Amino acid sequence: MIRPATGADAASLAEIQACCPEAAAWAPRDDDSSACDVAVLDGRIAGFIVWRETTPGEREILNLAVIPSARRRGLATRLVQNALAAHGDCFLEVRESNLSARAFYHRLGFREVGTRANYYSCPPENGIVMKFSSW
Repeated sequence: MIRPATGADAASLAEIQACCPEAAAWAPRDDDSSACDVAVLDGRIAGFIVWRETTPGEREILNLAVIPSARRRGLATRLVQNALAAHGDCFLEVRESNLSARAFYHRLGFREVGTRANYYSCPPENGIVMKFSSW
């Protein structure tokens, strides 16, 4: 089940973030315009996606994480598809070395459209810009 995150989910989100070092580091802020949806599996939160609307009709995925024990069950796919449902155009950045994430997004129809030099820190690394268009 996919549902919007609530304040009561904060501890679960922090736990998932901690066990997914390959995911982008994201922490909610009071001025944050992002939205977060969670995937619930067997009664507990097993993954989440954070996105924001950048312009009308376009979203940016800021973070996607699923606990290791719940991977390969389609949760990440459902989280992304849910985020795309209302807005067909979407983009994201992914570490150049994160080949599994790049392959995952390719399978969902994203294409690589650019590179952001030294976009990431700790360690410094290029970011690959990927975009999904509904048209």
